[in-house]
Amino acid sequence: MTEKVAIKTWDDVKDLQSTADIEIPADPLDRVLGQEEAIQLAKIAARQRRHLLLVGPPGTGKSMIARAISMQLPSPKSEIRVANNPENPERPFLEVLSEDEVLKENTNLAGAAGKLLEPEKVQKSIAEKLGYLCGKCGAYSLPTDLTCPHCGQSKLNTGGGQNDIFGSLMNNVLVAMPQMGVPATAGKERVNTTRTLADGTEETVVFERAGDKIRMLDQKSLEKKRQLDKSSNHKVLVKLDRNPFVLATGASETELLGDVRHDPYGGHQGLGTPAYERVIPGSIHEAHEGVLFIDEISHLGDLQRFILTAMQDKEFPIAGRNSQSAGASVKVEHVPCDFILVAACNIQDLQNILSPLRSRIIGGGYEVLVDVAMPDNEVNRAKYAQFVAQEVMMDGHIPHATIPAVEAIIAEGRLRAKNDKQLNSLTLRLRELGGLIRAAGDLAVMDGSEFFTEEHIKKALKRSRPAEDQIKERYGSYTKGLSKDISESQKQRSDYYLENEHLDDQMFN
Repeated sequence: MTEKVAIKTWDDVKDLQSTADIEIPADPLDRVLGQEEAIQLAKIAARQRRHLLLVGPPGTGKSMIARAISMQLPSPKSEIRVANNPENPERPFLEVLSEDEVLKENTNLAGAAGKLLEPEKVQKSIAEKLGYLCGKCGAYSLPTDLTCPHCGQSKLNTGGGQNDIFGSLMNNVLVAMPQMGVPATAGKERVNTTRTLADGTEETVVFERAGDKIRMLDQKSLEKKRQLDKSSNHKVLVKLDRNPFVLATGASETELLGDVRHDPYGGHQGLGTPAYERVIPGSIHEAHEGVLFIDEISHLGDLQRFILTAMQDKEFPIAGRNSQSAGASVKVEHVPCDFILVAACNIQDLQNILSPLRSRIIGGGYEVLVDVAMPDNEVNRAKYAQFVAQEVMMDGHIPHATIPAVEAIIAEGRLRAKNDKQLNSLTLRLRELGGLIRAAGDLAVMDGSEFFTEEHIKKALKRSRPAEDQIKERYGSYTKGLSKDISESQKQRSDYYLENEHLDDQMFN
């Protein structure tokens, strides 16, 4: 395997065979192209737990920066749960466990799980009772095999002999159960027995089915299991082992803030689901100790004020949000939500972000206008080569690019920057450029090529054009294309036709 090359300038790239030879930086923030100021602030945000507002057009790396911040953070140190409150079930207890407490509990769970054994390692009488051993031929199989796959005899044991009419009838019923939609298995689910210890005392040992294994629970395991069962009236809302990056773009009120599911029985004992089991965390709670990323944050409207409250208090209650639901009476107070907010918006939407929220971000973080282009120099051309290698790696379905193909992508990046009135620059609108790379890679796959080349880029440029450009080329203008495309019934609707007939072609300029 060829050793990867850490590139710094274009001189490091031009003699390589393809982007497969390029080393991708380990730090996710070093994989972001351009955006030097945003990257510097992102590193500060991760270390100092500051909020960040990224302002700029789509496709310039805002979400990539947010993900990179989450990967700079230490692993979460707590787990959030709710537990049954016997005195007031509609006010479940909140439990916040430390990492040590969760790990200790997991150790106890492992102890309560007993010991998994191969059926052949268990006493034959026990293996037969559990349905693993055929009493006719002595071969082993799963309890779900009602007929022994080795001798073809029934494994169902009803305790009667050949002349036992009742036993035969029971066998027929058990064999018919799967056809009736009822699962049937040979043997018992569990078997209790005793064993004598070295000191002469006896202890209870339980053997139970565990798939293709048999679980053995000794006295110590059974005691741990009983203790855990007594304290198991809880639900984990936010796990200790979790992704520190939570995407809440376009989230509804329930998705963002949490809710309590409806139960037609209202949590009635013996009929309904207990209140604590119906509590659902929101994105703000799942992002505790991590990053909450919201793109197009202005589109959340009034929900922004709840985010502001959560940022201020670092906690937010979970309550039923539908007044007609049985969950409306359930509430869990003081649920932690200490997150780093990374929000993003376009320049024109900046005025639609609530002023108090922006004040909170500025007071505890930074606002940054992302760049749409970077200088066209030897260092940044090398970054373009790195970008191509990263896109190939993330896609996973396309081959790497030859260096002449990278040069063609650089030329296209230069042209797109010029269209943005950025001279001597390379575009940072990288989402669309990533689409071009994938289109070229797809063409190379269809050709059976080892790499995608400059020719593939040229073909991809034509194939990946926006629909507007295709309309203009075919019909000359949008309005001419519209007149050819709409149906007669739409033409008869004068309001529809007149509304679109006089559209100019500003969208193409």
